[in-house]
Amino acid sequence: MTLTKNKYYFEALDHFPYNLSDCLDSLNYALSYEPEDADSLCLMGRVYSEILKDYETAKKYFEEAMLYNVNNVNTPKYYIDCLLNNEDYDEAMKLIEFALRIKGIDKSEIFCCKSVLSERKEDYKNALQDLKEAKKFTYCRTTLEIVEDREKFIKAKMPKTRTRKKAEDVSL
Repeated sequence: MTLTKNKYYFEALDHFPYNLSDCLDSLNYALSYEPEDADSLCLMGRVYSEILKDYETAKKYFEEAMLYNVNNVNTPKYYIDCLLNNEDYDEAMKLIEFALRIKGIDKSEIFCCKSVLSERKEDYKNALQDLKEAKKFTYCRTTLEIVEDREKFIKAKMPKTRTRKKAEDVSL
């Protein structure tokens, strides 16, 4: 059954996000063969989160994916994005802390998510610190450029500090 499930999962992944009809057909077939497959559940969560903007339904799929495979390296990033979009910041922080302990996960992506969380809370200083941590775990040029672009973006959003010159007393 696993080969058949994988065939349909890969077809769904291939169709996402451009051909949602075929994506959902393949995804439903994959889930019918193995309803506890974390990758298929994660992709279904992405459909609800990224395309349909139904964050509550997406959260259910992501939770189920995490339930069946807590160490799946694919699920946390998309689940965190869903939580951030739904403004569930406390849940997102707990998941970030957990995800950073998963062996084999892309820590750079998770620190970038943590930076977005800090940015949404308008804590730009911590957002920049999180991006600094993300740089430590970046191992390709493309990812490094993305992190550097985020740094520039956040710096541009930071309030400018103005220095005041002392006004000289003018005596008449």
